[in-house]
Amino acid sequence: MRQQISKDLFAYWNGLKGARAAPDRADIDPVKIRHILADTFIIEVDADRAFPLRLSGTRVNALWLREHKGLSFVDLWREEDRLGLRAALMTVVEGVTPIVAGARSSGPGDIPLELELLLLPLRHFGKTHSRVLGALSPAYQPDWLGHLAAGPLELVSMRVMEPSICRPSASFRRAERVRHRLRLVASHGLCRDVDNAF
Repeated sequence: MRQQISKDLFAYWNGLKGARAAPDRADIDPVKIRHILADTFIIEVDADRAFPLRLSGTRVNALWLREHKGLSFVDLWREEDRLGLRAALMTVVEGVTPIVAGARSSGPGDIPLELELLLLPLRHFGKTHSRVLGALSPAYQPDWLGHLAAGPLELVSMRVMEPSICRPSASFRRAERVRHRLRLVASHGLCRDVDNAF
């Protein structure tokens, strides 16, 4: 993780879960993470795999100049990245493992904007396969943020965070059969980068 927002959210989530695989949604106290709330979101795991946003921070909304609560998180991404993103989300849910990813968008004049995506599993009323806590933080705050809309997100790289459960889900393995796919690479017992294969 490179962005402080990701590091702070991961540290908070990790402290909440303790010996459990994941904390419960009810454990989260917004006051404890108020300094990063604008960059965070919560995704619902639905049967259609649209992954609607249950909560969406103000800076996340500002990237596209609209409130995203209730809208599909997957639809924020390029068409060619959506299968890989769904597979990554299911790896978080089924593997109960955090993922950090590199993303890219563009602003006015196609100026690239690099972002970091963090996805963390959550229980909801004790149920697994229910929620994903996340953060989407730009490498810098562009001067056009909140005034002009960013383009669709592009999935650039990905890393599984916990070495003890470094394994792709069945959904992830199915996604490997498409041309624009993600690839898990394990080295020395640690999960390394997962890069797009172009």
